[in-house]
Amino acid sequence: MSPRSLIQTAVFPVAGRGTRFLPATKASPKEMLPVVDKPLIQYAVEEALAAGARRLVFITGASKRAIEDHFDSDHELEHILESQGKTELARQIRSVLPPYASCIYIRQPAPLGLGHAVLCALPAVGSEPFFVHLADDLIQGSIPCLKQMAEIYDAKRASILGVEIVPRRDTDKYGIVEVESDRSHTSRVRSIVEKPKPADAPSNLAVVGRYILTPSIFEHLEHIGRGAGGEIQLTDGIARLMREEAVYAYRFTGKRFDCGNKLGYLQATVELALAHPALGGDFRRYLNTLRPPARRRARKP
Repeated sequence: MSPRSLIQTAVFPVAGRGTRFLPATKASPKEMLPVVDKPLIQYAVEEALAAGARRLVFITGASKRAIEDHFDSDHELEHILESQGKTELARQIRSVLPPYASCIYIRQPAPLGLGHAVLCALPAVGSEPFFVHLADDLIQGSIPCLKQMAEIYDAKRASILGVEIVPRRDTDKYGIVEVESDRSHTSRVRSIVEKPKPADAPSNLAVVGRYILTPSIFEHLEHIGRGAGGEIQLTDGIARLMREEAVYAYRFTGKRFDCGNKLGYLQATVELALAHPALGGDFRRYLNTLRPPARRRARKP
């Protein structure tokens, strides 16, 4: 990737209250929910860093101090671990945030939607393209999703939306795009609509929490006003952006876990535990013990 196309900034909207996980999220951010041995937000940060980000912008709200603490240095804990001979754990604590990365925390003053959260990042982003990563969507693949998208950006020099096919009955849970070519992994977006009913959806190709956006998006977010749910919708801003410049949908390679709901979170925990280099074997053997014994056929007299 050429130096001028390297995207330096990643924005993480983390101001939501995580009401679907109450009471677990009453005093702790949903982004700090652990999947095996790392919180969701750390998976998100690691993906952004792998894609070239160096400036990490967290759009926070109430009860989010734990995120700041997680990415802060804890020399006392490191010293305790070293003194106990737990050098590998100490190394893992130090590597939570590499020294070349910086964190910026911006408070979203009111819960006015994803578009408003992205708009709050303007002072930190400035006039450069940037990633937006929703930690609820945990995507596992041999190449990190944002890194795949950064390569597409390097070729297109335009906004990129990470998308995947969802069941038609679920279109009212996502921003849905219509694209020029259904057969291509990368295709220009013709239209985008926020959470359409299945009968009204232009397709079942859904945007799933990964974006590369050009800085032109900020001007549109400033002027669109409130949309669905009384919030400033990022989808509406992208729809206006498309009037001026191309926006592309990219069907990423990897498996997505919707950790914004309990079932998806449990699925991610099980599958990542099975893939864990230290725990996977023992965990698989444990799961096998939970299988009900096969029923024996009754013998005929």
